[in-house]
Amino acid sequence: MSLVLDNVRRQVGAEVHLRDVSLTLEKGTLNVLLGATLAGKTSLMRVMAGLDAPSEGRVAVDGRDVTGLPVIKRNVAMVYQQFINYPSLTVYENIASPLRVARLAKSEIDKRVKEAAKLLKLEPYLERTPLALSGGQQQRTAIARALVKRADLVLLDEPLANLDYKLREELREELPRIFAASGAIFVYATTEPAEALLLGGNTATLFEGRVTQFGPTPQVYRRPHDLTTAQVFSDPPLNTLGATKADGRVTLDTGAIVPAAGAFAAVPDGRYTVGFRAHHLMLDAVEGASIALSATVSVAEITGSESYVHLDVAADGAAHRFVSLVPGVRRLDPEMRITAHLDPHRLFLFDAGGNLAAAPDLARAA
Repeated sequence: MSLVLDNVRRQVGAEVHLRDVSLTLEKGTLNVLLGATLAGKTSLMRVMAGLDAPSEGRVAVDGRDVTGLPVIKRNVAMVYQQFINYPSLTVYENIASPLRVARLAKSEIDKRVKEAAKLLKLEPYLERTPLALSGGQQQRTAIARALVKRADLVLLDEPLANLDYKLREELREELPRIFAASGAIFVYATTEPAEALLLGGNTATLFEGRVTQFGPTPQVYRRPHDLTTAQVFSDPPLNTLGATKADGRVTLDTGAIVPAAGAFAAVPDGRYTVGFRAHHLMLDAVEGASIALSATVSVAEITGSESYVHLDVAADGAAHRFVSLVPGVRRLDPEMRITAHLDPHRLFLFDAGGNLAAAPDLARAA
């Protein structure tokens, strides 16, 4: 099965929810929709499912136009971030409910329920009701109910958002295995770049209703086509700084002048936006050539094995807030003056139009 969206636009009144979205999703793939709240993830999933019709464009399944086909006539399953289970039914009956509606034989229902329960590790809980389960077990039940339909398309709209950290981590590790065993097209919406990286598969980055890039998740992360995509796929937010290259030298908006090394060596003279992720802004000197930034500490957040250090850097006559992610515990007092360091090989460069001009050297930058 393939699902194709061709120049899909969705407009409600004066509000444009989707802007000329074109995507092709293949059978057996996991596809992550990554974007901030209101970026268009849920709107896109609703059009995929047939819950909403596009204002323009077409949706096709295996070459057949299904643009106006309602959800009831499509083989689709959805899982939401809320635990939508029937509280009075057992786990077994919750999972079996769509099969009973479809009037499958009792033996077939039993077979499918037990297969889904085994896959989701719910076998010990089949006779319990949802209120006797943990949050993770309740969400597993909802996922099992979606999988048991053997739908061609399974849509998961931020399904782990309401779980605590430990349960989210547990299910994130299991979901790729569950998806691979199903063989359906999976579409998974999230606001978290780290979740997209953990799940793998393909990622579509969304911004204001547009898909800015779609491809294998590591590729989109490492080589974003433009500044917008890099910002969508960065948490903490991507640090950015203006710079101008001329005559073999680079003048940063901080006023510093450095040799045109690393990413700058491969681009022509001109104006650029320098982008760097938090873990590429270091507080210790970089071996070899480096770019030094004079900064003032705003606050240091210790998370355990790592520290987030928020820095104020003067650039272009204004104060810019950068974030550095460094290993270990860093106890830095507010207003402390420090020097931060950038490796010129670990920078993104975007041209005046916001398009990628140079990406970090993969041998040196994760």
